[in-house]
Amino acid sequence: MLLCPKQPSQAAATFPTQSGEYLAHSYQGSMRISSKGDYGLRALFDLALHYGQGPVRSREIAERQAIDEHYLNQLLIQLRRAGLVQSLRGPQGGHLLAKAPGEITLLDALQALEGPLVEMAEGIQPLPSPNDAAILNEVWHGLRQSVESYLAGHTLDDLAQRKREREGQTMYYI
Repeated sequence: MLLCPKQPSQAAATFPTQSGEYLAHSYQGSMRISSKGDYGLRALFDLALHYGQGPVRSREIAERQAIDEHYLNQLLIQLRRAGLVQSLRGPQGGHLLAKAPGEITLLDALQALEGPLVEMAEGIQPLPSPNDAAILNEVWHGLRQSVESYLAGHTLDDLAQRKREREGQTMYYI
């Protein structure tokens, strides 16, 4: 994952409102996530929404999440190797979450897809002052802790629950 602000003109997303209209939203000032992280999380989110309904074909995920199917299959292989997804072959085959959606954090997902989060770039000229370097390293360490803590505190089930709430399909657990 690359952390840097996007230019306002670089990206805009649309989000459906309750009335079915789409609201445009700019990514101004947000973090930049690679397509691997974004698409992989979309695939896991889709599997979480269909959890308990049997295997889901990659073609269906690709269509619902607007992901190229060949690229999706590469991501699903990576997620399977990380132990987050199971794949079944055959006419009734497809993909399933390897664990319950409430047991897979967003941190698990992004680390499986991206590797370490908030990493310093290679080849940066070292600071001449050790004190300056220590201060900046504390900043990067704090940022990493904050991002990882936030992502670890949210699961795929949380995302699925948010979607159900927004669509008026709240599920209650006893």
